[in-house]
Amino acid sequence: MKKSLLSALLLSLAAHAGAQETTHADFPDHLSGDIGPGVFRLERNVLGKSDVTEVLPYAYFDYGRFFARLDTFGVKTVKLGAGYLELAARVNFDGMDAERGLNRRSNSIPLGIGTLQETRFGDFFLNAFYDVNKSHGSLLEAVYAAQFDLGRASFYPQFGIERRSSSYNDYYYGVTGAESAASGFRAYHAGATTTPMLGLTVEMPLTGNWVGNITFRRKWLGNGIANSPIVNHSTENMGLVAINYRFK
Repeated sequence: MKKSLLSALLLSLAAHAGAQETTHADFPDHLSGDIGPGVFRLERNVLGKSDVTEVLPYAYFDYGRFFARLDTFGVKTVKLGAGYLELAARVNFDGMDAERGLNRRSNSIPLGIGTLQETRFGDFFLNAFYDVNKSHGSLLEAVYAAQFDLGRASFYPQFGIERRSSSYNDYYYGVTGAESAASGFRAYHAGATTTPMLGLTVEMPLTGNWVGNITFRRKWLGNGIANSPIVNHSTENMGLVAINYRFK
């Protein structure tokens, strides 16, 4: 996807949102949501690297117009349908140190717009990001999350689609001619990809305001990524176990 598409989407959403009224009463004047430690199982899917387990902060909350949703942070602006037009940023750890003849890849800095539409049919997360760092590529995503309860536990199945532009993929998974000569990997140009995702979050109240959370997500990487000579396999998994304090 081109940068112009992201700009067009921004203008379109802003035009629709401008017709909606926003009141200060829509935003909590206190922190509302979950914060706590999380144990993340992160897959390192390049150059034969092993998965890593790390303890990182878990945050899913609102405070006024500000929101945090795990790896996505931003500010709600004007009313848009069943949600708001949001200015958003994402925290990614997709960089790679220089090694085995390949150049260093810096972490992306995706900035853009999005919205969370909370409906009676479930929640719809829509985001359009542009990497303002090295790749200058775009990342678009649409995720649907439902909820059902079973006993004291709540289940949140998720389905999503992610679209990465050719320039985004080529920066992280391509191999230039110079890198090929230095590393022995074949030269490779990574094209744009469409990647489906399935996930499930299980949430269980513990004691008082404490809540337990287990999440698993799997992505099936598009051919532009999966066919790269520096990629290990065509799926990518993320696991999370967190214990959070729920602010109400």
